[in-house]
Amino acid sequence: QVQLVESGGGLVQAGGSMRLSCAASGSDFSISAMAWYRQAPGKQRELVALDTGRGTTNYADSVKGRFTISRDGARNTVYLQMNSLKAEDTARYYCNAVKYAITFWGQGTQVTVSS
Repeated sequence: QVQLVESGGGLVQAGGSMRLSCAASGSDFSISAMAWYRQAPGKQRELVALDTGRGTTNYADSVKGRFTISRDGARNTVYLQMNSLKAEDTARYYCNAVKYAITFWGQGTQVTVSS
């Protein structure tokens, strides 16, 4: 089992920055990919950023150049640095981890960008 706990959400003005963190516990170093998803009211959950665990990252087109995903050296915490935030970035952000082909989710953290 992997427990994921997100933190760092809140209210920010458009153009501002915010950093989300996700700590994974209950795991050894077998987590492979870690990612951030988001879901806005009335919309489907969408992939925001992915760290494959093999040295590559992928981003949604809507956040390229503004968001950066990173992992710490022990690979049990993932971050999402969000810059130049827009009102359309408002959503609940979820951390995702894959271990032995099993997907785990955090409870999410709300990010609200005021225009």
